[in-house]
Amino acid sequence: MERNASYQLVEEAIRYLDANYQGQPELEELANALHVSKYHLQRVFTNWVGVSPKRFLQYTTLSHAKRLLAESQGTLETTGAVGLSSPSRLYDLFVKLEGITPGEYQRIGEEVSISYGFHPSPFGECLLGVTERGICHLSFVLRGRTASLRELREQWPRSFLREDEALTGKLVAEAFAGGKLDLFVMGTNFQFRVWEALLRIPAGTLVTYGELAQAVGQPGAARAVGRALASNPVGVLIPCHRVIKQTGAFHGYRWGVARKRALIAWETVRERQKRKELL
Repeated sequence: MERNASYQLVEEAIRYLDANYQGQPELEELANALHVSKYHLQRVFTNWVGVSPKRFLQYTTLSHAKRLLAESQGTLETTGAVGLSSPSRLYDLFVKLEGITPGEYQRIGEEVSISYGFHPSPFGECLLGVTERGICHLSFVLRGRTASLRELREQWPRSFLREDEALTGKLVAEAFAGGKLDLFVMGTNFQFRVWEALLRIPAGTLVTYGELAQAVGQPGAARAVGRALASNPVGVLIPCHRVIKQTGAFHGYRWGVARKRALIAWETVRERQKRKELL
């Protein structure tokens, strides 16, 4: 469970810095607050994301979010217009989205069988569910495994659930390593449009709720977009964490704002490292 423990330390650091940002605490102060040595903190951060805690935490700030928004302006319009040359096209090739509406699900009855498993991930313990047609659920465990499994049952109340960690473990590894994956999710037509638009947002890029509403043809429906994001059944792979407020504020993530900050910062660091490797 080392990856879970590493992420937990990262999240605690983000929470502490959010509460004490005016004092700009140094590494030693941060380590003392988290009851670990500064050497351990430095090592965990470097192993987790590839940069120092100080450098990583620069990517979790409001000012950095504003810069990313400015750099990403027009991303959805651009990626929708240029087709195969889109910078998000590589991601589209790795993630294929297929959906079913609640009405269709009612008609097929109890034919959907879901295999599930709990696993460590770079962002804490997660629950993954998969059908023969693809991954249908990926969530982070917040209130214990029983509560997480109950949420999966509520999403697919007529399905047969069985535990199969051998199967889901392979898929979790691929999910966080950029493997080719099929998604099979249930939602309304509007939710599908929002989720499909999310798949056009490249890693390390941010958009606002308003921009996303405009991209799905309903400008002014930012609140409805927010509800669709909150209903996203497949965390990370349908990247709702890449949507923030116009002000740059990190807002409303069902698995916690600290995790949203960590996801955005983690992706930003990795994308910048990739660009350096390509130069």
